Amino acid sequence: MTDNNNILQYESRIWATADLLRGCGIKESEWPSYMMPFFALVMIESRLIRMLDELTAEIGEAELADLDAEDRMTLIQDRGQGYNKFIFEKNQTLKDICQNDKSFDIDFEAYLHGFDGETRDLLGVEATDGEKFLDIKGVIAKLKAKKVLLGYTKEWSGIDLKPFDNSAITTLEEHIKRRWADISAETAGEQYTPDDVIGLIAEIIASKIEDSDRLLKIYDCTCGGGNLLFGVEDRINAKVQRLTQTFGQDWNDALYALAKIESRFRLDSKIEHGNTLTDDKFYNDEFEVVIANPPYGVSWKGYEKAIKDDKTQRFQYVPSISDGQLLFMQHLISKLSEQGMGVVVHNGSTLFSGDAGSAESNIRKWMLDIDIVEAVIQLPTDEFFNTGIYTYLWVLNKRKSSDRKDKVMLINASEKFKPLKKNKGSKRKEIDEASRLEIAETLARFVDNDYARVFDKEFFYFNKQGIMLTNVDEQGRSFASHLKDGKTSLKLAPIALDNGVRSLTEFTITDYDAAKFGSLAELYEQDIKPFVDSLDYKDQPLVVTTDKAVYSFDSDRETIIKQSGSKRDELGCGKIVVKSAFKKASKTQAERIEITVELTPDYQKDYEIIPFHRDEVTNREAIAAFMAKYITKPFEYLENVVGVEINFNKVFYKPEKLRSVEEILGEIASLDQELQELEKLIIDS
Repeated sequence: MTDNNNILQYESRIWATADLLRGCGIKESEWPSYMMPFFALVMIESRLIRMLDELTAEIGEAELADLDAEDRMTLIQDRGQGYNKFIFEKNQTLKDICQNDKSFDIDFEAYLHGFDGETRDLLGVEATDGEKFLDIKGVIAKLKAKKVLLGYTKEWSGIDLKPFDNSAITTLEEHIKRRWADISAETAGEQYTPDDVIGLIAEIIASKIEDSDRLLKIYDCTCGGGNLLFGVEDRINAKVQRLTQTFGQDWNDALYALAKIESRFRLDSKIEHGNTLTDDKFYNDEFEVVIANPPYGVSWKGYEKAIKDDKTQRFQYVPSISDGQLLFMQHLISKLSEQGMGVVVHNGSTLFSGDAGSAESNIRKWMLDIDIVEAVIQLPTDEFFNTGIYTYLWVLNKRKSSDRKDKVMLINASEKFKPLKKNKGSKRKEIDEASRLEIAETLARFVDNDYARVFDKEFFYFNKQGIMLTNVDEQGRSFASHLKDGKTSLKLAPIALDNGVRSLTEFTITDYDAAKFGSLAELYEQDIKPFVDSLDYKDQPLVVTTDKAVYSFDSDRETIIKQSGSKRDELGCGKIVVKSAFKKASKTQAERIEITVELTPDYQKDYEIIPFHRDEVTNREAIAAFMAKYITKPFEYLENVVGVEINFNKVFYKPEKLRSVEEILGEIASLDQELQELEKLIIDS
């Protein structure tokens, strides 16, 4: 059999088929839709022929030849990998039918209709309305219109994948799909998982699996074309003696079709089509291993109602509608068996987005509360094909060993890579095999080293303690001391209000200037309300006059002043609150504008971020100690919300080493000397 490593020679040959597309004016962003169905054709044909060769080897060529056509077809169908009557009965391949240009159209049509019903559906051979999946019918119509169908089909017919096994073809698919992702305008948020990251995920999973005769069920809820799912399965099979079965779901028509086709050539693999978050096709299933690389930063607004009405109890909290990553995370956790574990790829937002009390923070807290997070691994930048951002592996484990209970390891693998000799889109780095083994070993040892640390899970919790501050003046006084009987404000009966620019002397207004305004409501909206809203007692010389006193605010001393004749009283820090309202006519009163003025204490809501302690009493004592140390104003406690975030920068921060003063002065002296020499050269010249 041909060495599987040689299969990558076909990447350039497959990509060369696009030369014809370019030549007939098809946009580069549209190439994937033309290439996918034909790639599927050669992949299916090669595997069907290989399957027939295996069947021949099993029962013998002579014995197979003695069977009539119907029995032979029954044998083939029983293998569950599909069939094609044109190939098996006429013994003609895609390459054969391309030899005769006169009969090509008829033969190609017969060839496509020779496939079994499911294959025809996936290829879109008879597609009209509804799901077209790979839509080969539509592609053929477009190629015919450009008079290049035969030439394009002939290019693909020369690609022979028969010598390669499932694992090798999966590797080739990963490389081709990655290039499709680079040019397609329809892949926003979709990150095709590179082979080295698949290798690392598989290494982590394999390190936790023992040889056994028990079935290992592997699930990917956003399987795309199946590269991550099947790639992990192949690597586990290479390392562990364990029967595996794969399950996947995706709602991208074309990628689902490719994964579904691939699944038929694997032992009892199940791939379903649809939106995992709204239509879980494996509703009653649990899995020993879950993996996924869900889309980053993609809105789920289009199915918001279905998520919020979900009755499965998968979603403990509903995150921001702009990013569904943590919806997929919760779904995956719900699918884990009692002994299950998983590895999920996310961007950094799932680590720290959302304040304490937000859905994002609450989801992280829930995950740590149930002690399912074993580790988070930061990968290098420039690892994925169409993004250069940091990405992270969340390692989930429902069967943590006793020494790992309530602990989480952070692994900063951002420097564990080798640079690629040639970039692949945005991918410039590769987590080489030695690094993958080292990272997996670090996780297996679960002890601190120079790039990994183990924490009690509460390290990532924090108190967001709300408080209501009472602002005070220079003497430590608040206007609250002038309020009695539980009152929250002192209402004034003003006869005048002046801000240095405009004065008001009427506080219940029922008349308006008809030459300027069409109604009293118009006067309110266009004049009174904007004026009142603009008043700022701290920045303007706002003066409120009543029959008994004049009130103002001294910004320098931060206190309300009450002037009664020659007597000046400082009432403490407070607010002068002016409000306006338009009142519609009632049975007893005409329509009117009402302006009110009141004095209130200056309360200010604030919060403090305080380290969290597992013990409730210790936590309360720590909060009180923090307040005594840092809060100098009177305050009352409001709600305390516990948040969770995982901050790699905080844990692995390395301060920049500053140069010594002597080194800097030496460099300045050297530059000064160079300038003097240059000046001398200019003068001498």
